[in-house]
Amino acid sequence: MPFHLDDLALFCRIAVLGSLSAAARERDIPVSQVTRSLNRLETACGARLMHRTTHGLSLTDEGDTLLAHGQDMLSMADVLGAELQVRQGQPSGWVRVGVSASVAEAVIAPSLPGLYALYPLLHIDIVVDDRLADMARDGIDIAIRTGDVHNDNLIARPLGMASRTLYASPAYLAQHGTPQTPDELAAHHLIGNSKAPSMNQWQRQDSPTPWAVKGQSLTDNSAIMLTLVRHGVGIARLFDIVANPWVKTGELVPLLRGSFDVSDIPVYAVMLPERHRLPKIRACVDYWAGCLGHL
Repeated sequence: MPFHLDDLALFCRIAVLGSLSAAARERDIPVSQVTRSLNRLETACGARLMHRTTHGLSLTDEGDTLLAHGQDMLSMADVLGAELQVRQGQPSGWVRVGVSASVAEAVIAPSLPGLYALYPLLHIDIVVDDRLADMARDGIDIAIRTGDVHNDNLIARPLGMASRTLYASPAYLAQHGTPQTPDELAAHHLIGNSKAPSMNQWQRQDSPTPWAVKGQSLTDNSAIMLTLVRHGVGIARLFDIVANPWVKTGELVPLLRGSFDVSDIPVYAVMLPERHRLPKIRACVDYWAGCLGHL
C-alpha cells in the first residue's frame, strides 16, 4: 500500500474532527484538497474508508482498522523525526499550545522571544481557551492548566505554582473606596466567572464558608475579566502571575490579601502520552517551567 504519510495524517484528523470541512479549516486548505487526499488514500488501500452522507461521516471497517494502525504509524514517525532532531542537536517543528487567554497574554506571549532565541527552528501555535480542550480532537500538543488534572490518559508535568488575589483599579477605588474587610465587599461591584462556579467561591481566612460571589458582571474569559478590572468595572479574583505586570505599572491594586486564601495552586503542562517525550515538546515545557519559576 504505497501512500503518503501526509494523506494518512489528514485521514486521521478527518476521523477525529468528524468532517472534511473541519479538517480543511484546521489546515487552511480547500475542501477539494482534503477530498483528493482521501481519494488517494482509499485508492492506495483498495477500499472505501469512510461513508459520506448528508448527516456526516462514519468509518467503514477498513477505516477503523486504518485509523487504529495509522495513529501508531504517525506516532512512530514523530518519534523517528524527534530522534533525528536530537542527533542534529536542535528541536524543531510546530508545537500547538492550549492555554487560557490571560496566561497566554501574561506568560506565554512575553516568553516567546527567549524561546525562539534558544530554539530558532521551533514554531508555536497558540490556541486560546479557558477550558480544557479535547487534546486529540483539537491537535493540542501542550495544554497549560491550573489545579489538579484528573485524567489517567494524559501526562501532567508541574511547571510551577500560582496564587489568586483580589484586585481593583486605582480609578475604581477612588470612586467607590477601598474595602478594609471582607464584609465590605457586599457594597462593591464584583466580577464573577459565568462558566466555572467554583471560581466564584472566594475562601475567607476567618470562616470555613467561602464568600459566594454574585457578580454584577460575569464573563467566561479570563482575559476579559482582567480587562474589566483594569477599566474600573469592579473587583475580581485574579491569578497573581496574570495581575503582576499591571501591578508593577500601577494599573492594578491588590486587596485584602490577609483576609482571603492565597494558597499556591499547581500549574501543569498537560500532554498526550505518545507525545510528551518529543524533543520539541520537552524543550517548550522545560523553558516555560523556568519562566514560571521566576514569576
